[in-house]
Amino acid sequence: MVMAYQLTQLPTEDAYRQLYLQTYCYAASPIITFDKIEVRFFAERFEHAFYESKNRQIADKALFSTIRAERILWIKDTLEDPSAVLRVGWDKKLKKYDKSYRVAVVKNDYVVIIWIKDRTTAKFITAYVADNSIGKILGSPEWKGI
Repeated sequence: MVMAYQLTQLPTEDAYRQLYLQTYCYAASPIITFDKIEVRFFAERFEHAFYESKNRQIADKALFSTIRAERILWIKDTLEDPSAVLRVGWDKKLKKYDKSYRVAVVKNDYVVIIWIKDRTTAKFITAYVADNSIGKILGSPEWKGI
């Protein structure tokens, strides 16, 4: 299966928000990963996925990110891509790896993170171009399931 990975260019932040809601939160059919996990999306995750901090030291998420937004449809592509590189996510608070968080990497540095509730359902956490942290991510343990 060849994934599309096309950039999406819309005129406004609200247009991206509506596309996110329609494509992910209120879609007629759920997004299913290549390995059969249903991923649930929630409206409040829009800000986390499509905003960036002005200052990396402060997690304020104040700036709408066109770079993230243009890749809005890559989330689905990444989740469905059997060639994605899968890594275990990092829990910042506990300062350790947590295999209930799965990081899928495509296109060298684009990541989609999901929290896996059980073997069949997950929650979308975020997605972004990991240009500054891709080395750390790829150095994480391989995700092999929960």
